[in-house]
Amino acid sequence: MTGVRVLVVLVLLLGLTGCVSGNPGTTGGATSAQATNAEAPAQDSQAPTVVDTIAEGLETPWGLAFLPDTTAIVTERDTRRVLAVRDGRTTVVGTIDPAAPRGEAGLLGVAVSPTFDTDRFVYFYFTTSTDNRVVRTTLHDGGLGALDVILDGIPAGSIHDGGRLAFGPDGYLYVSTGEAGDRDLAQEPDSLGGKILRITTDGRPAPGNPTPTSPVWSLGHRNVQGLAFDDHGTLWASEFGSSRSDELNRIQPGGNYGWPATEGVGGREPYTDPQLTWGVSEASPSGLAYAQGRLWMAALRGQRLWRIDVTTGTAAEPRDFFVGEYGRMRTVAFAPDGRLWVTTSNRDGRGSPGIGDDRILAVTVGGR
Repeated sequence: MTGVRVLVVLVLLLGLTGCVSGNPGTTGGATSAQATNAEAPAQDSQAPTVVDTIAEGLETPWGLAFLPDTTAIVTERDTRRVLAVRDGRTTVVGTIDPAAPRGEAGLLGVAVSPTFDTDRFVYFYFTTSTDNRVVRTTLHDGGLGALDVILDGIPAGSIHDGGRLAFGPDGYLYVSTGEAGDRDLAQEPDSLGGKILRITTDGRPAPGNPTPTSPVWSLGHRNVQGLAFDDHGTLWASEFGSSRSDELNRIQPGGNYGWPATEGVGGREPYTDPQLTWGVSEASPSGLAYAQGRLWMAALRGQRLWRIDVTTGTAAEPRDFFVGEYGRMRTVAFAPDGRLWVTTSNRDGRGSPGIGDDRILAVTVGGR
């Protein structure tokens, strides 16, 4: 790249601003999503396509996970409702009554037990009046059983509550948390805020954690709302930045991802730089899913779906799709039929609801 072109790109990047986070970093080994996307070819023979509306008329859908019979379990943040979506029908299977929605808080993530066929367990992450917590319940005959609190005391607030749940290939449950607006919590090893946690199915610290008596898997996070494992078992996380950069991070056990000491690419020891950064006008990332060698990241303020190639173990070649077509995108999940399910979030108080919002869209992802 010539010196003139470098200067032009830097000027463009510095000119991008956002209300929560800003411009992408391009040093220290991380890739600028905007620069890569701008240089990508205009045509993409494997571009994703929205092929169906799975459900509509939802109210801020947040969590999404599939049962073995392909039924989708969906949470609504503000209504506290748990929905079942199957064969074009949406039914209410219960409400999480202890949830106390406010701002970004409420009924958030959901995960289905890897052994659901035998134990019938479903896990939820939600905000109460005092904390965030993870509960386990059963799903029988279209209804939820009693709630069993397996982890509580996660800091809560009206912002930065994290909330994503995902089972890893090791069978343990990974939990993303935020620092609830108290930025210093992210660096406090004894706090559960601003972390990714790894626990057993009954809430204990999982064997092999960096500190055997702690559920903390990684720290230094501001607000992680996306977790996804690739084919190699690598954990990826999408994270909201503040004034500079939203992030995609490759998570290592015991890794410190820098918040609040650094944001975006800092190149400072002992902090781990992100694999990729965005300004919030293109991102404000929430859900993350993996399919066919690529990560798919839902963008709220960016109102688009990002595709990120990770076949080499590092993030490269980001491309964006559906820019502004469906509004804010919250959650993305890889469905049993090989499509992506993507939820909109236009009724969350920050969007502009259209006819049918909020919706779950079915998206084809193309071949490799």
